[in-house]
Amino acid sequence: MGGEPQDWPLRPWLLAALLGVAGLLIYHIGGGRGPDTRVGWQAAVTAFLFFGPLAFAFTLERDRCKEPLAFALVVGLVMAGLAWRAVGQGESIADPQYGFLAGLVATGLALPLFQAGFHRTRWATPYRTIHEHVWSDAICAAGSLAFVGASWLMLLLLAELFHLLKIDVLRELIDDGWFGWSWSGAAFGAALGVLRNELGIIGTLRRVAMTVLSLLAVPLAAGLALFLMAMAISGPEVLWEATRSATPVLLACAAGAWVLANAILRDEDASMSGNRVLRIAGLVLVLSILPLTVFAAVSMGTRVAQHGLSPERLWGVIAIAVAVAYGLAWLVAVVRGWKAGEWRERVRRANLHLAVVICGLALFLALPILDFGAISARQQIARLQTGAVSADKFDYDALRWDFGVAGRRALTRLVGSGNPKVARLAKSALAQQRRAYGPIISPDEYRLRVQPNDPELRRLAIEYFQATPIVCFDECVVIELGKTSGGGRRVAIVQNISYHTVVLGIGRPGWRETKPELPVLKVGSKVEIRELTKRFIVVDGKPLDRPLDDEPSPLEGAPPSR
Repeated sequence: MGGEPQDWPLRPWLLAALLGVAGLLIYHIGGGRGPDTRVGWQAAVTAFLFFGPLAFAFTLERDRCKEPLAFALVVGLVMAGLAWRAVGQGESIADPQYGFLAGLVATGLALPLFQAGFHRTRWATPYRTIHEHVWSDAICAAGSLAFVGASWLMLLLLAELFHLLKIDVLRELIDDGWFGWSWSGAAFGAALGVLRNELGIIGTLRRVAMTVLSLLAVPLAAGLALFLMAMAISGPEVLWEATRSATPVLLACAAGAWVLANAILRDEDASMSGNRVLRIAGLVLVLSILPLTVFAAVSMGTRVAQHGLSPERLWGVIAIAVAVAYGLAWLVAVVRGWKAGEWRERVRRANLHLAVVICGLALFLALPILDFGAISARQQIARLQTGAVSADKFDYDALRWDFGVAGRRALTRLVGSGNPKVARLAKSALAQQRRAYGPIISPDEYRLRVQPNDPELRRLAIEYFQATPIVCFDECVVIELGKTSGGGRRVAIVQNISYHTVVLGIGRPGWRETKPELPVLKVGSKVEIRELTKRFIVVDGKPLDRPLDDEPSPLEGAPPSR
C-alpha cells in the first residue's frame, strides 16, 4: 500500500484528461472568474474541483483507485467547506483565510501519510517511506509547475509564428479563460504523470536536492550559533528594542534550520553524507530550533501583554507552539539518544509523530469549532473593563473589522455599557462603512462648517463622516446644493483643494453620486468650440478644480438661500 508508484504508461494521459476537465469546470462554475469568486457556493465547488482531482492525481495507481478516490473525496469536501466558509461567511468570522490555510496544512501533511499507508500501519509506518513521499511530491509538483510555464511559452511562440501568416486561432484561444484553465490543468497532469512514472529520476533528484540544500546548512548553523552566543551575552531585550518584527524573523530562521537539518539527516543514517562538518552542522541546527522558537514565544507574549489578543495573534501563538514542540521534541531526542548514538533516529521518529499530531490539529483548527474572534473580543473587553487600556486608546476599529460578528456584538454591548465615552466611541465604530485608519473622532471634534447653518444638516454630515472616516480629516465645509426626489439633501463636501458630492438623509448615512459619462469621439462626431458658463465652488476668490455643473443629478428645486 505504501510502496513507490508503479510505472504506468497510461498515467500521463489519464491525469492530463482529469486535470484538464477539472480546469474547464473550475472556469465555468466560477462564472468565468475561476476561483476568484465572491459567491460562497461557487467558491466551494471550485475548491472541490481543484483539490479533489489534485489529491487523486497524486495518489492514483494502476491497481488501486478506490482508496485514492475516497481520500480525494474527503480532501475535496473539506476544502470545499472551508472555501464556502471563507467566502460565504467572510464578514461573520475573524480572519477566515487562516482557517483555509490550516486546511491546506492538514491536506499537505495527510497526502504523504496516506501515500505511505499510515491509515493501515499506523505508528509502524517506516519513516523512510513517508520521507521519500514528502520529497517526491515536492519535486513532482515543482517540476509540473515548471512544465506548465514551459508549455505556455511554447504556445505563445507558436501563436506569434502563425500570426505572421495572419492565422490568429492560437492567439484567440490563449485569450479565452476556459482554454487557459484547461490547458494548464492538462499540462500539469501530463507532467505529473510522467514524473511519477520515472522512479529512478525522482530518486536521483531527491538526493541531489538534499545534497544541494545541505551546502546551506554550514553557514546557517555557524550564523545561528554566533547569534545565540551574542544574544546570551547581550540579553534578549535587544531583540525587542531593535525591531518589532522579531517574531517572524526568529520563526523564519527556525523553519530554515528545520528544513536544512532534515536535508542532512535524510531518512536513515546510511543515506547521510559522511562529511563530519555537515554532520556537526546538522546537530547545531537541531539544537538551535528550541532557543529560536522560545525567543519567538517571548516576543509574541510581550506583544500580547501590550496590545491584548486578536485572531491573528492567536494564530501566531499556535504557530509558535507548534515550532516550540518541534524544538523541544528534537532536544529530547538528542539528550535521550546521545549516549547510544541513536539521536538521529529519534529525531526522525519525532518528525513522524509530530506530523500526525499537527495534521490533526490543523484540521481541528480549520473546522468551525473555535471562534478566535469571540475569544479575542472577550479578552479585549476585559482589558478595557479592568483599566489595562483606557477608553481613548482602546481599538474599537479592530472589534468592528477584525473580530467578525463577535467583535460587532461586543461593540453593541459597549454601546449600552453605561460609560458615556466608551458608548460614544463604540457607536462611532459600529457606524463605519469603511475602516478608519486613525483615531475615531467624536462629533464635537470635527472642524466643520455647514452652509446654511442648519443643525439637522450638520447632524447628517457628521453621521456620514463617522461612517466614512476618510472624508473629513481637517477643515471641512458642507454646502447644501438642493433636494432630491426621495427627500435627500444633496451637498458638496469641500476639503483641501477639491470637493465631492453626496446625498444625505436617505438610505445609508450617505451615498456618493456616480460621475457623468464623458463623450466618446466617434467617426462623424461633431466637434466644436463653445463658451459655456458654469458654476464653481470658490474658496477665497479662487475656484476649485472642476465646475459644479459637471456633477451628475440636476437639482430639483432652487438651491437654499444663503
